[in-house]
Amino acid sequence: MNKSLVLAALIAAAALSACGKKEEPAPAPAEPVAAAVESAASAAVETASAAGAAVGDAAAAAGEAVTDAASAAGAAMGDAAAAAGEAVSDAASAAGAAADSAATAAADAAATAAAAAASAAQ
Repeated sequence: MNKSLVLAALIAAAALSACGKKEEPAPAPAEPVAAAVESAASAAVETASAAGAAVGDAAAAAGEAVTDAASAAGAAMGDAAAAAGEAVSDAASAAGAAADSAATAAADAAATAAAAAASAAQ
């Protein structure tokens, strides 16, 4: 009975090992995958470089726009100051002319009053 039990165990072990899954060697790394990864990395570097250049261009354009706006504001301030200066000058001239006219009118009125006083005194 021992022999038959050992023989049955041996046959069972042989059957199990024959029906078991065979171990396959791991596949070698595929070269096309490595080339695709390298190509994707190169494309990413180029895209990042182009994005960096675009950011630089946008910053330069923004700087130029700020400079142009500041120049325009400075010119507008200069024009406003010149216009204000002309307005003050015109107002001063008008005030001087009005003062001259008033002085002339006052002198004429004084002369007329003096003449009237002299005429009344006679």
